[in-house]
Amino acid sequence: MDDTSDFRATLSQQKITKALDELQDWELDLDRRLRHVVETAVEWVDAQYGALGVIGDDRFLSRFITVGMDEETVAAIGPRPQGHGVLGELIRHPVLLRLADLSAHPSSYGFPKNHPPMHSFLGVPIRVHGEVYGNLYLTEKRGGRQFDAKDESVLWTLAVAAGSAIDGVRWYRMARDRERALAATAEVTSALLEGRGQDEVLRLVVDRAMEMLQAVAGVVALPHGDLRKLSVVVARGRRADQFEGIMVPLEGTLVGIALRCDAPVASVDVCNDPRIKANPLLLEGLGPAVAVQLPGTFEGGTRGGLWLARPAGSTPFTAGECEALSGFARQAELGFRLDQHRRAAEQMVLQDRDRIARDLHDLAIQRMIGTAMSLQSVQGIVENPEARERVLSAVDELDATAKIIRTTIFALQSQHVGLSAHGLRAKIVDVIAEAMPTLGFSPALQMEGMLDTAVSAGLAEHVVAVLTEALSNIARHAQAHSAEVSINVSLSELVLTVVDDGVGIPDGGRRSGLTNLAERAESSGGAFTAVALESGGSRLSWRVPLQRS
Repeated sequence: MDDTSDFRATLSQQKITKALDELQDWELDLDRRLRHVVETAVEWVDAQYGALGVIGDDRFLSRFITVGMDEETVAAIGPRPQGHGVLGELIRHPVLLRLADLSAHPSSYGFPKNHPPMHSFLGVPIRVHGEVYGNLYLTEKRGGRQFDAKDESVLWTLAVAAGSAIDGVRWYRMARDRERALAATAEVTSALLEGRGQDEVLRLVVDRAMEMLQAVAGVVALPHGDLRKLSVVVARGRRADQFEGIMVPLEGTLVGIALRCDAPVASVDVCNDPRIKANPLLLEGLGPAVAVQLPGTFEGGTRGGLWLARPAGSTPFTAGECEALSGFARQAELGFRLDQHRRAAEQMVLQDRDRIARDLHDLAIQRMIGTAMSLQSVQGIVENPEARERVLSAVDELDATAKIIRTTIFALQSQHVGLSAHGLRAKIVDVIAEAMPTLGFSPALQMEGMLDTAVSAGLAEHVVAVLTEALSNIARHAQAHSAEVSINVSLSELVLTVVDDGVGIPDGGRRSGLTNLAERAESSGGAFTAVALESGGSRLSWRVPLQRS
C-alpha cells in the first residue's frame, strides 16, 4: 500500500511538473492555460469533475472553466455560476475547503436543473501576490471515495504553481500590451502629423484599439444635436456597415454611461446588461464590451466615446485592459490636440504670407508703377539727352524691381505647398508654375479667404480647371506681357479673376475655351464673364456660390 502511494505521489509530481513547464509557454491563450490546470488536477486527484473560477472586480465569478462535462450538459445547465452557495463561500473565505457532501454545507444552494449529481468536494484558492485570483474546484472522487490529505497536497501544489504561472502571464501581457499601446500611439500621432484626415485617423485609432484588446467590433460615437443622441462616426470590424452613421440615444448605451461618469465602463454581456437598451438587434452575438472617453478630440472640444466588443462567451475586459484602453485614448487625444495646434499655426503662417504678398502687390508695386508712369510722362519735355537717358533708366529699374517683387510674392505663395500640399492654395500655385514657361512671364497672384477650408473638393477641381484654361488662352492667343490672377473666398462665394494686357478678345474668334468656362460656372450655380478692356487686354471673371459647390 505504501509503495503504491509513493508511486502515485511520484507520478503525480512528475505530471504536475510537466504541466507547469507547459504553463511557461507565454503565448498560450490564458483560457487554455487555465483549462490545462483543471485537466491536470482532475486526472491526478482522480476526480470526475473539475472547475476553475476567476473572480472579477465585482467579487463574483467572471469566468468559469469546467472539465468533465460535455457541451450539451453545460448548455442544458444554463448560465455559468456567479459565485453563490459553496462557490461563494470560497470567495468570501479563501481557504481550503473539503466536504464529504456538498448538499450538507450551510451555504449550499442546491444544483440547477439538469446538473449532474455531485457529493464530495475539494476546493482551494489560487493566489497571485497574496491576492486571490480565483478558485480551483474538484468534485466526485471516483469510486465513491472521499478526497484525502494527499489530494489536498497535490491540489495546493498545483494552485500555487498555477498562480505563479498566471502572474507571469499577466506581466507578460502587460508588457506586450504596453508595447502595443506605445506603437499604436506613435502610429496615430505620425498619421496626424502627415496631415491625414480626422476620419482616417479615427479608423486607425479603432483598428489599433481592437488589436490591443482582441475585440471584434469597435466604434467612435459623438454627442449629436441637443446632446440626447449619439452619432456613430466611425465603425470597424463586425457589422461595421450597420453601425456606421446610425443615431442612438445617449441613455441606454455604454458610451453614454462612459461620457457621464468620466471613466471606463465595462459590461460582461452587452446583450443581457440591464443598463444597455439601445439597438439590441445590432448587439446580437456580442458579449463583453468596454467604452472610454475620447476627451476634447473633436471640433469645439467635444468629447467622443470609443466602444469595443468581443464575441459572446469571450473573456470579459479586465480592469487592467480598461485602464490600458483609457490610457491609449488619452495619448490619442494628445496627438489630436497637437495636430489642431499645428493646423492653427500653419493657418496663421498662411494668413501672414497672404497679407505680406497683398501689401507688396497693392502698395509697393502700385506705387512703383505710378512713379514709372510719372517719369515716362515727363521724359518728352526733358531736353537734356543725358537727363532723358537717366529718366528712361529709372523707369527700367522700377520695372525690374516690380518684377522682383512679383517673384517674391510668388515665392511666398509657393511656400504654401510645404504647409498644405493637398489644399487649393497649393494647387493654384502649381498651375501658375506650370504655365510660366509658355507664358514667358510670372503672373501676379493674389489669394484671399479660407481657400483650403471653405472650398469643397468638387469646387476646387473646377477652380483649377478654369485657371488652367484661362492661362492657356493667354499663352496661345493674347500676346500678353503680364497677367494678374486674383482668387477671393468670402462667406458666400468664390470669385476668380484673370486680367491680361494682351490684344483682347477679337470678334468672331474661337470661343470654345470660354464656353467651357461658362458651362463650369453654370454647373456650379454661378456665372462667367469675359470682357475686353479699353486699355487693351481682357478680364475673365468666374463667380460661384460656396453653398452650392
